[in-house]
Order: sequence, then C-alpha cells, then structure tokens
Amino acid sequence: MLTGKRVLVTGGTGSLGKVLVRRLLSGEMGVPKQITVFSRDEAKQHSMRLAFQRLPIATDEVIYHNFERLLQFRIGDVRDPHSVTTALRDADVVFNAAALKQVPSCEYFPYEAVQTNITGAENIIRAIRESRIPVETVVGISTDKACKPVNVMGMTKALQERLFVRANLDAEQTRFIGVRYGNVLASRGSVIPLFHEQIRHGGPVTITTAEMTRFLLSLEQAVDTVFAAVREAARGEIYIPRVPSAKVTDVAAALVADHKIETRITGIRPGEKVHEILVSEEEAHRTIQRGDYYVIQPMLPELLPAGKIENPIGREYSSADTVMTRAEVIELLRRHKLMVSDRFVYEEDILA
Repeated sequence: MLTGKRVLVTGGTGSLGKVLVRRLLSGEMGVPKQITVFSRDEAKQHSMRLAFQRLPIATDEVIYHNFERLLQFRIGDVRDPHSVTTALRDADVVFNAAALKQVPSCEYFPYEAVQTNITGAENIIRAIRESRIPVETVVGISTDKACKPVNVMGMTKALQERLFVRANLDAEQTRFIGVRYGNVLASRGSVIPLFHEQIRHGGPVTITTAEMTRFLLSLEQAVDTVFAAVREAARGEIYIPRVPSAKVTDVAAALVADHKIETRITGIRPGEKVHEILVSEEEAHRTIQRGDYYVIQPMLPELLPAGKIENPIGREYSSADTVMTRAEVIELLRRHKLMVSDRFVYEEDILA
C-alpha cells in the first residue's frame, strides 16, 4: 500500500507519531521510500532520532546524514504555510497528527488552538491545491471531542474535519480522509498517567465527576485505525474504532486497588464532558459499519456514494452506551501494563 511512497508525518514526535513511524518502518503497510517527521520541537526530534537509530549520544553522523536516510526529520510548523509547502513537495501520503490537544490549555489559549488545529490543516490543503502538489492521500487525525463539541479543542478539531472533507472538491487528485478516536491509554496528559502520579505521591486521586465515562484504546489500536482508513476509506470518509468504554471511577479504583489513598471528586473542568461521543445522532444516519470500524460518510452530497446509504447504524455512539465492568477494566489495564504494580508504558517507552 505504501511501498515506494514518500510519507510525511506532521506532529510526528508526539505519542501517536512515534508509534505510527515505528509501524511504518516495520513494513506492514509496505516499505516506504522515505518517512519524514515534521514538527517544531528540535529537542524531541533529536531524542526520537537517537532512539530510532539506537545511538546513546549525538554524533555528526546523526546530524549531517539526515536527508540520506529512510527516516528523516524536518523542523517546521503547520502554522507556517511556507514550511508546509516545502515539506509537502516531497510527500505522497500525509498523516496530519500535529495538534494542540490539551482541553484546559485550549480553553485558556483558544486562538493558539485555532492556529494549529484549523489554520494548520488549511495550510496543508492550500499548499496542495494552489501549488498543485501531487499528494495522493491526506489523513486527518481527529478526536471524539470533535463530535458535538463543547470545548475549544473539540471545536477546532471539528472544523479541521470539515476542512479536510471539503478539500476533496478542490484538489481532486488528492484523497482527504480522517480518523476519530477517544482517550489513548498510554499518552502523556491523559487520565491514567495522572492517576499514576497521584498514587505515587500518596493521593488524593482526583475525579471531576462520578458519572464520567471515557472510550479507551491503545496507541497501537489508534494506528490500526489510521492504517484501516488508508487501506479502505473513500474520499471524505472518517474512520472510527469500535472500542470499550469505562467509568473513570472504575479506572481509578482499579489503579488504587488496596492502597489506602483517598479518591476526591473535584467538579467538572472548563470544557469537559461527562460522556464522550464518537458518532452523533445527526451523523448516525450516514454512518455504516465496515469490519471493526464505524465509517462516517461525508455530509456533502457531491462526495456521497451513489444511491441510498445501506444499513446505517442509526443511533448515537457514546461512551455511556456499553461500559465495561470493573473486572474488565482491571483486565484491560493489566493487558496494557498500566496497573500500578507494572512498569508503566508511556510515550518515552514506546520505541523499545
């Protein structure tokens, strides 16, 4: 599928980006001609470069042979149209993982989220359209918070989805598709690493509301979803994994286990939902099941398949729908080495 292709991963030093790059290098989607990590943080790029090359220290060979390697690193920012255009000139397939994704940060600095999550996507689209760059596929990485958004992060990601869907009408040589998923178990900034830190320090473990539920999936499942979309998605489609959800109180209880640590309810944070939604009621009539995934058909009639959509799911897909038991939560956390007794698997470890 990607054999001989030049692949660009924006935001490639993030949690998803690292796993995505490792999986691309494995050859499971074919052997690319070139993989370029595009991001603005030189320190993270350098650390990732050393990790992938298994080198303990910086050497001239690492720095000066960057552009002769299968895996390359390019400093740039999706907010800057010039650096985006330059990077895209060497790309056949683009994975747009660049994002501001922390909900409270986006609430306090909304225009920063707009510049990265919306303007960044538009810069990719405009470069392809106006410079007539023959990119074959662009995959937009979205979030459950884009569905019925109530926070800035979700609102900007919802608009990013719409921008990429609409781009199919302007750049007909390029397939713009998307993926949308929920909380990633091992990523920094998510609830499980927070609980681990609180338990390490003797508590309390803080939960914003006792009713809260969240979808849970691993980084590997997130990449599985991305690859499924690359293999199967038609123009304008958004792929959604069918994954379990859990009450956050059960996640906390599983991690606390027999430790004598207080659990404290603190109240909803700015922009936070009680339940997350991956398919809204409004989207359900144009959402179908395809294998292990739900697929949202594009809203624009020019991109819809001919004829009636067969067997739409017809209902909202919410984290409140099918909630795991506490025993199932414990098993899930054990399977992914996320119990307090385990060696924690965070994004620093995922290259090992």
